[in-house]
Amino acid sequence: MPVITSPKNELIKQLRKLNRKKNRLQQQRYLIEGTHLVTEALKANQPVTQVLLSTELKTWPELPDTITVQWISPQVAKALSSTVTTQGIFAILPLPKQQQPEQLTGTWLLLDDVQDPGNIGTMVRTADAAGLTGVVLSSGSADLYSAKVLRAMQGSHFHLPLYQGDLPTWLAQFKAAGLPIFGSELNPAAVNFRQVPAQSQFALIMGNEGNGMESALLTQTDQNLYIPIKGHAESLNVAVAAGILLFQLKS
Repeated sequence: MPVITSPKNELIKQLRKLNRKKNRLQQQRYLIEGTHLVTEALKANQPVTQVLLSTELKTWPELPDTITVQWISPQVAKALSSTVTTQGIFAILPLPKQQQPEQLTGTWLLLDDVQDPGNIGTMVRTADAAGLTGVVLSSGSADLYSAKVLRAMQGSHFHLPLYQGDLPTWLAQFKAAGLPIFGSELNPAAVNFRQVPAQSQFALIMGNEGNGMESALLTQTDQNLYIPIKGHAESLNVAVAAGILLFQLKS
């Protein structure tokens, strides 16, 4: 198969545009990079449409015959990469269709305007590790399919459903389904997280890194939890706090 050697190739130009959310939405696809992410996508039977491999690669994952392989030069791999040192392997996937489940049951993590891609990715990965049913991000949160979030998720978005939408609407539906809703806002009514027993169903809200949870969401929580600080730090990182609370609620 011919090797693409120029970053000005039409396919490469279109793929490079995928580093912006509006272009991902317009093209209805996104790009993943690196051996681990591509391998995770294949293991999870994701609808990979094409894989791009650098001619410098000595080894690569076994690829099904149904996937088109395109070889690219190291120069093109560098142009496509979102990292300083590229691994030389990329895959193209369609953006998942967001279909809200008919019945909201199980255990859920909700992210309220979380901005840091690393925090979002870490919390999705933690939700995956804790065995949650799904994750819902507010429309004001950072985009799930940016390169930084994808790297931080480490493929966990292939293992559980992710949604982005209006959190008050989701919370109203969780309430209607009978799920207890926990907030993470420190206020006079908040209780020590260790006092809350494990739950078979729940929705946990984690707020914005600097501003916490929106007041409109606070009115919909059944209970707010806090994690006691033993040292002198003012607060915990939101992703660290989410991990502690999720595993307590799921234990």
